[in-house]
Amino acid sequence: MFILITNDDGIDAPALFPLKQALDKIADTLVFAPDHNWSASGHPKTMHKILRADPYQLPDGSSAYVSSAPPPDCVALALLGLIERRPDLVVSGINHGANLGYDVFYSGTVAAAVEATIEGVPAIAISRERKDDELSRGFSDKHRIEPIDYLSITTFCAYLTQNVVQHGLPANTLLNINIPGVPWKEIKGIEITRLGKRVYRDELISREDPRGRPYYWIGGLPPEGVVDHGTDIWAIKNNLISITPLNLDITDHRFIEDIKNWKLENIPL
Repeated sequence: MFILITNDDGIDAPALFPLKQALDKIADTLVFAPDHNWSASGHPKTMHKILRADPYQLPDGSSAYVSSAPPPDCVALALLGLIERRPDLVVSGINHGANLGYDVFYSGTVAAAVEATIEGVPAIAISRERKDDELSRGFSDKHRIEPIDYLSITTFCAYLTQNVVQHGLPANTLLNINIPGVPWKEIKGIEITRLGKRVYRDELISREDPRGRPYYWIGGLPPEGVVDHGTDIWAIKNNLISITPLNLDITDHRFIEDIKNWKLENIPL
């Protein structure tokens, strides 16, 4: 089995190499990651400028690629022939911060998995919740000063990956996995979920540069969510690992018949 690993936090993200080490135990792997952070980048498609992908050596001496491309294009470059072997699975993550509810439309982590799914390669996106007071040096709670247990997290990811390969995924379907941002011993289990309703608290910040021209920044408080039972937001709130199957067909099939009742065929053309 051959697994392609990417992320949207960049080649230097602290969770990337531990994930590779865990997946190395079950498959051949290759890391193909961006050269910088692309968080909340959505699904960009690079068509009007060149992309670079350079060889890179990981801490264990293994070969990888680092690219100027956004996460979906890292996957595209690999699948279009930049690497010789076509992967059996693409694993995107582990993202530093949850991707819940409507986040999936903004997430570079999910976008990389979507790109693989579009190209017919099974894919999973993995994220870990980041607490508001989390320290950037890898501590999950500044009050407990407890390091993130990457060994337990990535071991779980490897077991999950084995199950995905064993059972397969339907066409046009990927898995979005979110892990609570608590010590591993506090995680209560796994829940198969649906997308919840994310509530964003963005604010427009307007200022002037030294020449008097206005500029803008989208700021505000971190997002919240509606804690409906059975959603990914509910699962994370209850210290459960959330696994949400996502399908590329986002058609609202129930609304099709309603639109037909509008009698749009009577509009003069």
